[in-house]
Amino acid sequence: MSAGTRSGKPAGRFRRLLDRLSSSEEELQSAELQQDAHDTGCTRICDCDDRQIVKVTGTLRHVTLRPRAGVPALEAELYDGSAALDVVWLGRRSIVGIEPGRKLIASGRVSMSHGRRVLFNPKYELRPLGQE
Repeated sequence: MSAGTRSGKPAGRFRRLLDRLSSSEEELQSAELQQDAHDTGCTRICDCDDRQIVKVTGTLRHVTLRPRAGVPALEAELYDGSAALDVVWLGRRSIVGIEPGRKLIASGRVSMSHGRRVLFNPKYELRPLGQE
């Protein structure tokens, strides 16, 4: 075996293959979501700071209707593979297309509430179903 095959591309491809085979499905999905965030030019959720204006993308994991101060609020957890944030639409009971498993891009100002990142009434774009 020559020195070129030990340190060249074949070893790199083999290492990536071994890494994929030994990774859990959750780890693979997380890596895919993080790559998608990078490809769309979005900020990773783990890099979002309080009061920062951001554009993030990910998959909705949970969607619930939870009143806030007597006002209906549709809440969803957006996960991008690095962390999660809550997306809250105040005054809304439902929004067509906002459902668990749906990918979207959301932008707005991040707030911290009870130690969690939150986007209130963000601008959002539903990702086409064919890309999921």
